[in-house]
Amino acid sequence: MKEGLILYGAPASGKDTVTAALVAKYPQFEHFRRLKAGAGRTSGYRMISEARANALRKTPGAILWENTRYSATYIVERSGLEQIWQSGRIPVVHIGQVDAIDALRAAEARWTVVELYAPLAALHSRIRSRGTGDDDQRFAAIERTPSLQAADMRIDTGVVSIAEAAEMIARLVQASRNLSG
Repeated sequence: MKEGLILYGAPASGKDTVTAALVAKYPQFEHFRRLKAGAGRTSGYRMISEARANALRKTPGAILWENTRYSATYIVERSGLEQIWQSGRIPVVHIGQVDAIDALRAAEARWTVVELYAPLAALHSRIRSRGTGDDDQRFAAIERTPSLQAADMRIDTGVVSIAEAAEMIARLVQASRNLSG
């Protein structure tokens, strides 16, 4: 069975940092870099044109999730996930919207959902240190990112070290594998 890992959380909750530690130590994981059309940060994304995004929209089932934030469009497309699954790895998908979790579950895979969070002051400090120039938009996005009602695990990245968070997640995914046979 295909499996995937969703790291859910507000901006600056630690999704990039935890993923980097996870894939560095555990080769079965691979960061799924979402497609991005628009301006802003390019690190951690596969950049595409708006024309390419429109072409994907015209292909039924190609896009599992799409959202717009920070004047850019972010896309989780089925073919990118399939490539990771075909390589035998577990995609790690970063999400900040509750509805996206249900949308990804449509990909017919077993998804483990981990919510990353930190105190508001820590999130604001991390955002300021990035120097992206869109702090107010990111602060607003924090306010629009609710806690999950049901996650397989919740990790406070203001307290738990990045290395420990990666280890906790790897153990959770392994336990999930063992339970499902």
